[in-house]
Amino acid sequence: MAAPDQLYHGVTRIFSVVIIGFGVAILVVTLVNGGGLASSGLWLGLLFTAIGVARLYIALRSRS
Repeated sequence: MAAPDQLYHGVTRIFSVVIIGFGVAILVVTLVNGGGLASSGLWLGLLFTAIGVARLYIALRSRS
């Protein structure tokens, strides 16, 4: 069985990838449906993607 810290870091990485996936999906759906630069779906998708990437970066950088 994995140590609790290893399990926590693994789950954090998985959730980060899931958040990135949601962001990309929101972007794709918005752009396919004709969303432009002013659409909220575009900005929400970019926000989700950026948060997921930042969280994944921090999780990978801080592993000990």
